[in-house]
Amino acid sequence: MVTVTDTAAQKIRELMAEDPEGESSVLRVAIQGGGCSGFQYALGFDRGPQDGDNEIEMNGVRVVIDPFSAPYLTGAEIDYVDALMGAGFAIKNPNVKSSCGCGQSHRF
Repeated sequence: MVTVTDTAAQKIRELMAEDPEGESSVLRVAIQGGGCSGFQYALGFDRGPQDGDNEIEMNGVRVVIDPFSAPYLTGAEIDYVDALMGAGFAIKNPNVKSSCGCGQSHRF
């Protein structure tokens, strides 16, 4: 369904380790309405999967995706990029038909 690069997995594990409560056990990836093109990605840590979530484990990271978002994320790759213009997570998604000028929202 979704792949996580080695670089992204390493960064996710680092961020999870910084959680003072130790309650971040999964990375939740979702599609939300918003932005000028219609949808945007949401990444965040959660305690665990919810009923109906799709769950994968890759490179030592557990990822959960809700049933609404799953079809939009099939075949996507989560990467972590440290570039001149800044560092952050990047999602390469073959399902995107178009993106806004800033690249923050997408049309599927």
